[in-house]
Amino acid sequence: MSSSIIVSGTPHVRSKESIQSIMRDVVIALIPASIMGIYYFGFRALMLIVISIASSLVFEWGYEKILKKPITTTDFSAVLTGLLLALNLPASASWWVPIVGSFVAIVLGKQFYGGLGQNFINPALIGRAFLVAAYPTQTTGSAFATGRMVVDASTYATPLTALKNGGVDITGEMIKNALIGNVGGCIGETCAIALIIGGIYLLYKHVISWRIPVVYICVVFVLTSIMRGNGLMGGVYEIFCGGLMLGAIFMATDYVTSPISAKGQIIFAVGCGLLTSLIRVYGGYPEGVSYSILIMNLTVPLIDRYTRPRIFGEVKAK
Repeated sequence: MSSSIIVSGTPHVRSKESIQSIMRDVVIALIPASIMGIYYFGFRALMLIVISIASSLVFEWGYEKILKKPITTTDFSAVLTGLLLALNLPASASWWVPIVGSFVAIVLGKQFYGGLGQNFINPALIGRAFLVAAYPTQTTGSAFATGRMVVDASTYATPLTALKNGGVDITGEMIKNALIGNVGGCIGETCAIALIIGGIYLLYKHVISWRIPVVYICVVFVLTSIMRGNGLMGGVYEIFCGGLMLGAIFMATDYVTSPISAKGQIIFAVGCGLLTSLIRVYGGYPEGVSYSILIMNLTVPLIDRYTRPRIFGEVKAK
């Protein structure tokens, strides 16, 4: 009696993780920041989040339906893109702004390159960058929040704008307000502690590595402390303000647009931190997170080329 062994093709070791589970975990990690944004900025924040997610799903479904491609709306990638885009908007933005941003992010920033995994820049960030360039008055203001009271009709200088204008003496109370979110800014960037909680969740779930967010934040802390001359207090205030936590934890760590090796990730993070600091201190725009990540996204193929780990058993050519 003979027996045969059937060996299937590689890979033989499979992970429980999938695109859907990873994207879902990132969405879950953003829930604390979303809740705090709604708490401080009220119904308008909720409205913009819902519109942004819904329009991202519609554009993804519509594009794939028209071109008769497999529908991928259930993998949570479009949901994540819409949520990130909304969290990067001020609560004072008009209802149509996230719709335009979602179109740019999903169709121009993702689907035109072949869909998820083939885009070379972060879709949510390219959507935000387009909105900032096209509608600066809609995307650079923010409704001022004090506790649960929102003054929709007025705008408030964000902490980074105040730092840019100079003459700010950093106090412990200012740092506390930036930590809990009682400051002007975009919907998802104001409450640093909520973003840190989300980052800890992603580290616990092994969705992201510590290298990019930690190195990125540390570089900004050191450089802005020196460049602005506000000392350690100024550096601490700088990392809690603006979109640094949101960008470092949730956007710079995107699998598709960040390096694959540990060494490459550190180089990428240092570059993001350097560019963010230079734009914040010397540039004409008070925030530099979005543009720094987008610029470094373009360098990822080059970074991967020179930091790619050697194949096991590979012999260097003479």
